[in-house]
Amino acid sequence: MILMKNIVREGHPALRKRAQEVPFPLAKEDRKLCDDLLEYVKNSQDIELSERYGLRPGIGLAAPQVDESKRIFALHIPETGKDPLSFVAINPKIISHSVEKTYLTSGEGCLSVDRDVEGYVPRYARITIKAYDTDGKEFKKRLKGLPAIAFQHELDHLNGIMFFDHIDKKSPFKDIPNAIPFDRD
Repeated sequence: MILMKNIVREGHPALRKRAQEVPFPLAKEDRKLCDDLLEYVKNSQDIELSERYGLRPGIGLAAPQVDESKRIFALHIPETGKDPLSFVAINPKIISHSVEKTYLTSGEGCLSVDRDVEGYVPRYARITIKAYDTDGKEFKKRLKGLPAIAFQHELDHLNGIMFFDHIDKKSPFKDIPNAIPFDRD
């Protein structure tokens, strides 16, 4: 089980490296990594489990965040009135995106960043993605809103990019042209 002590923090070299493609069929340790990443995000959203194990709540976790340079991440995003969007993405790619941008009005956070970083992080409002599941089966999804933002955040981790790299340093809350603000609440 992944705990907070297993998640590397800002400044760790694993967070700034481009992660490696993962070959199929998955090695046993890669399959376990997939399961562990998804288990963390699910457990971190369970109030009882997050308190018992001291887990910070998160909706996504990428392999580089646990010091594994592999192109794998997990997302688990509760959606009102629907089943949660929950999946592991192996060797993920954005195959198309909107011109229109979006950003979280509250800003983004990260399990590897122990401080509040204020500012807007511009993201594509809508994306079409392609990735592989643990059985090596390719899947495609169209994402918008929080799922699109979270996917781009985790994909950045696989490329050695941190969310705050996207924030305008001189004017963190400056208007983002052609963007629709996204409010999580």
